[in-house]
Amino acid sequence: MKTHLLPAIKLTLVCILFFSGAYTLVVWGIGQVVAPNHGKGEIISYGNANGNSKYGFTNIGQTFTADKYFWSRPSAVGYNAAGSGASNKGPTNAEYLAQVQARIDTFMIHNPAVKKSDIPVEMVTASGSGLDPDISFQAAKIQVPRISKIRNRSEKELYDLIDKIKEGPLFGLLGPGKVNVLKLNIALDNLK
Repeated sequence: MKTHLLPAIKLTLVCILFFSGAYTLVVWGIGQVVAPNHGKGEIISYGNANGNSKYGFTNIGQTFTADKYFWSRPSAVGYNAAGSGASNKGPTNAEYLAQVQARIDTFMIHNPAVKKSDIPVEMVTASGSGLDPDISFQAAKIQVPRISKIRNRSEKELYDLIDKIKEGPLFGLLGPGKVNVLKLNIALDNLK
């Protein structure tokens, strides 16, 4: 027993030191060098009509409910980064299904030209963190007719704006393409 116990304790201590200390410091150091704003996320400052500056983080989702803006993905935590998380309700939970149905109904009221079957799933379900700042190209483009009508802009102009803001898959092949909603709405407000 002693021949197994002592090496197991030593290995446990080495793993604790490595994964709690050295590995954590290496990942943190890489984040400080490689990530935008030294790992603190990308902060955008933009003005409004009154000349007041607003600040937003492009890596944290934000709520947009006015019809003149592109809507974000719903959040189970109200976009509160301090309490990120999902609803933890399963796909057969009656309360969860009622919540998704209410989101579908709201989306269809504000986007009457859209068929229920064409609504992208991310527009009616919250992400795992509740902080997803991005939507798919499809989710952005399906909202164009509503925004075009309210802002009196051509749909082509809005599609071009989406194409300008969109980001492709990571390294050109990992994950789907996406559109950052905050960047898109700021660009929308700045259209001449």
